Amino acid sequence: MTDEMLALANENKRKAGVDNVEFLKGEIEHIPLPDNSVDVVISNCVINLSGDKDAVLREAFRVLKPGGRFAVSDVVTRGEMLPEIRKSVLLWVGCIAGLLEENEYLAKLASAGFADAEVEPTRIYHVEDAREFLSGQGFDVDTLAPQVDGKFFSAFIRAVKPVSENKACCGPTCCN
Repeated sequence: MTDEMLALANENKRKAGVDNVEFLKGEIEHIPLPDNSVDVVISNCVINLSGDKDAVLREAFRVLKPGGRFAVSDVVTRGEMLPEIRKSVLLWVGCIAGLLEENEYLAKLASAGFADAEVEPTRIYHVEDAREFLSGQGFDVDTLAPQVDGKFFSAFIRAVKPVSENKACCGPTCCN
C-alpha cells in the first residue's frame, strides 16, 4: 500500500462517515498488528504478488484470533503446465509474481496452522478467454488449448484458525 493509496482510503472512510475502520501501512509479510487480534483476514489477489507466500500465510495465522477466518480471492492454477505458458498466461490474468497450484495453496495453509481450508473456483479461464493475448505472443493457441484450458482460475480461498491451542487440527470436530 502506497502513501497515496492510504490517503485515498482514509478520505473515502471520512466521506462514508465510518469510524470503526483503521487503515495501517505495512507489508503483507509483516502485518503491523498484535497476535490474535483480528477476526477476518481478507485480500483481493495480493498474496500472488508476494515472493514469500509462506510468510504471508504465517502472518495471517498469527494475527487471527482463535476461530478467526481467512477469506481471500486469488488466482490459482490447477495441475502442471509448461513454464512459458504459465508466464504468458500469468501476464494475461494480471498476477505476475506467481500463482500457487491449488493443492500447494492448501498445503501451505495447513503448514501455517489453518484448518478447514478450501479453494472455491469463481471463474475458470478457458482458451477462448486468452485466445487473442496468446496469439499475439506467437503461440499456436490450438496446440496449447489442452495445456491452458481450465488450468487458471479465480477462486475464493477460505480457512479457519483453530480454536484449540494446538497449531495442527484434525478437522472441524476436534477444533471446536
